[in-house]
Amino acid sequence: MTDLDARSLRDAYDAQIRPEIPNPPRAGVTVERDGPLVRIVGLDHRGFITYRTLDGLAGAELDALIARQVEFFRGRGEAVEWKLNGHDEPADLGDRLSAAGFVPEDLETVVVGPVAALAAAVPVLPEGVRLREVTDREDLERIAAMEEAVWNDDRSHLVTGLAKEIEADPQSITVVVAEAGGVVVSAGWVRYLPDTSFATLWGGSTLPEWRGKGIYRALVAYRARLAEQRGKTLVQVDCSPDSRPILERLGLVAVTTTTPYVYTP
Repeated sequence: MTDLDARSLRDAYDAQIRPEIPNPPRAGVTVERDGPLVRIVGLDHRGFITYRTLDGLAGAELDALIARQVEFFRGRGEAVEWKLNGHDEPADLGDRLSAAGFVPEDLETVVVGPVAALAAAVPVLPEGVRLREVTDREDLERIAAMEEAVWNDDRSHLVTGLAKEIEADPQSITVVVAEAGGVVVSAGWVRYLPDTSFATLWGGSTLPEWRGKGIYRALVAYRARLAEQRGKTLVQVDCSPDSRPILERLGLVAVTTTTPYVYTP
């Protein structure tokens, strides 16, 4: 496999990352199976449905599988996200989810690439900005407040979710903030997936007045170096249209897309 072979990188993503099951599981989280699906309940925000493949299910059988998930989460009174990748089959899966009451959220691009190229980058932070690894709940609350300012919605679930992950296994995740004058201006975290070549990057939201100054790139490089220190050779990100050009310039390759389809009782 060459570093920039998109199909081979996608195959590695499918084989090693999917299905995306918390490992170790956070407190209160349970993992259940329904045919080819993995159903994760007890998360702080909403349930989650993941899988590697649907094993050729189509037509009425697939509709019945989707209907069972709707009934399950309706019974719990809980919203659920079905994570649909752009190369998933059958091709009409999104339409079938919509017909069952799932609503698509914003499409993101899945990018994958070698850790080494990211770790070697040496971005220059603006004067007065520093990066710091955090674990305390107070810092997690500051991250949630920054994200709420960026996205104008409730991000309190980040506090409990990240706190539970750190408690379950502090070696499986590192949370990093970018601070200026004691204010969190950006933040991101990296998960080190056990028994795989992968680290995955999350977060990266930045206050509007601090964008375009290299902070996001610095957070990516910092987390890539952490991954490299732990022997990871590949990194994966579900990225927005804003961050995709930056990540591609840093050597990551688009391998597929991902769309959260959300059912809310």
